[in-house]
Amino acid sequence: MIQKPTLLVLAAGMGSRYGGNKQIDGFGPSGETILEYSIYDAIRAGFGKVVLIVREEILQTAKDLLLPKLEGKIEVDFVLQSIKSFVPAEFQNPERVKPYGTAHAVLCAKDAIAEPFAVINADDFYGKEAFEVLGKFLIENVRPDLHAMVGYAIENVLSEHGTVSRGVCAMNESNQLIGMVERTSIAREGDKILAKGDGEVLEIKEGTPVSMNFWGFHQDVFSDIEKMWLDFLPANKENLKSEFYIPTVANNLIQSGEAAFEILEGGKTWFGVTYTEDKPVVIDSLKKMHESVEYPEKLWK
Repeated sequence: MIQKPTLLVLAAGMGSRYGGNKQIDGFGPSGETILEYSIYDAIRAGFGKVVLIVREEILQTAKDLLLPKLEGKIEVDFVLQSIKSFVPAEFQNPERVKPYGTAHAVLCAKDAIAEPFAVINADDFYGKEAFEVLGKFLIENVRPDLHAMVGYAIENVLSEHGTVSRGVCAMNESNQLIGMVERTSIAREGDKILAKGDGEVLEIKEGTPVSMNFWGFHQDVFSDIEKMWLDFLPANKENLKSEFYIPTVANNLIQSGEAAFEILEGGKTWFGVTYTEDKPVVIDSLKKMHESVEYPEKLWK
């Protein structure tokens, strides 16, 4: 029997640049969240379960929003991420308020997932093609030593309203990831795409694949993540802003030779909300998709 993959949604972010909980903000014609389009696309791509990582403050709101719409359509589970999750007492710092990052969020779902799974951000629209290609990979090709990432061309994932952070990828001739660098201040300036930081300015060529945090993993990766996490904690105990990222996990697995990552070419359409000013663009894009019947008039019936 084919094992249906799970969709793991990272929805515990603070939304500081956006100014609110964009994970549960409405953008579609009937007030749909961006997350609902991802779940809809995942269902039609063959996913069997969705697990949402949330903060305790928005747990009930997320349940009230999603459970009535998804009942009978896909299995749903919720997992909490807090700054104490999977943190032994000796490494807890009462002064810390910042979440520990995306790889820590994935680790929080360790006990809720026992099958191959995809990871996405709640506030990014990835497009149905991305779910189709990654769903196929997770059903047919994933192994403990072979994971995947959906790649997006850098020029298609910028914001007109400020800088963005992206994982800039290097790959080999076999379309496998060989390394990724998180660039935190990327924007178009004239006819160039520039990344600025630490006193340097780097031009990124159009067509360069970047990570939009759309990953596909074999479930065995949880043990790898946990090992790295237990190394991360003592090294960063006094750094209240340190974060444990998925690209860090990927880079470590690649460099150690423990696993490879295929870069899948499903990233055709992307948009998201980093800033409040991005909201009208997202609303208009979704409206057009409904008008072209890419999505039904009402997403859930």
